[in-house]
Amino acid sequence: MTILIVLIMGFLLDMLFGDPRFLPHPICLIGSGISKGEKIFRKMKNEFIGGTLLSIAIISLSFAIPFFLLRLLESINFYLGLIVQIFLGYQIFAAKSLKTESMKVYYPLIDGDLPLARKNLSYIVGRDTENLDGIQIAKAAVETVAENTTDGVVAPMIFMALGGVPLALMYKAINTLDSMIGYRNEKYLYFGKFAARLDDAANFIPARVSAVFMIASAFLLRLDARNAVKIFLRDRFNHKSPNSAQTESVCAGALNIQLAGDASYFGQLYRKPTIGDHNREIVPEDIKLANKLMYGTAIIGLIAVCLLRLLMI
Repeated sequence: MTILIVLIMGFLLDMLFGDPRFLPHPICLIGSGISKGEKIFRKMKNEFIGGTLLSIAIISLSFAIPFFLLRLLESINFYLGLIVQIFLGYQIFAAKSLKTESMKVYYPLIDGDLPLARKNLSYIVGRDTENLDGIQIAKAAVETVAENTTDGVVAPMIFMALGGVPLALMYKAINTLDSMIGYRNEKYLYFGKFAARLDDAANFIPARVSAVFMIASAFLLRLDARNAVKIFLRDRFNHKSPNSAQTESVCAGALNIQLAGDASYFGQLYRKPTIGDHNREIVPEDIKLANKLMYGTAIIGLIAVCLLRLLMI
């Protein structure tokens, strides 16, 4: 029952408070460890082996440290251990953060302040934002919310239900490794290859489960659930990643918009397939709709994983 309590309380705390900047965050510690570790493992002659060893070290520590810390605290006092578990569980979720950061793009857009909208968008996407127009900015924000519904919300729930906070933090370590070194460019093609493939594997099932939950969310929110199913079945593989287009395709179908397509990264244009049909132009309000869809998906996911956990008891 402890894991159920941590799941529910962690999610509720995230909905209420998000990620206050004054609180220490375990993901920041993981990111710092990756940065420092890269300097060490980069010295190895074989980049792939160096990146693989770094990934294994970070993943192992991300599981072992909270596992033994929580066992120690529980041996001192059960409630002390529970409070720390809830705190860590709360920081694993990113639903409120996703909404907050995407709305920082929404408000400048409706005010006509494109420079500020581009600047705020640059904090949450990897693509170049300097030359994006209003439609492209809104599209990128919607894509970010849709894609990160998996790794920021539903996947942590699933891993926490299966193995508690230590397993969920291990998942977040995999996710953070991919976001920092899992690029397919000259610098990280080999060094980050293991991290990128591991992230693909870790998200394979959660991405598809998230898509199903998002379809249910579209139905409950009276969005175009039928079209969401259609676009999901047709476009869910329209991305180099085997997972990213799963929820993006549902979102595109539910909102009757077209996502993805060509984008510029580090000054280089990359040709990418589109997701969804161009039934209408994307507008800033679609950012709000994407967040509603994300929260609906999160609530359905929470109910589902809690039922899963009850079956495991």
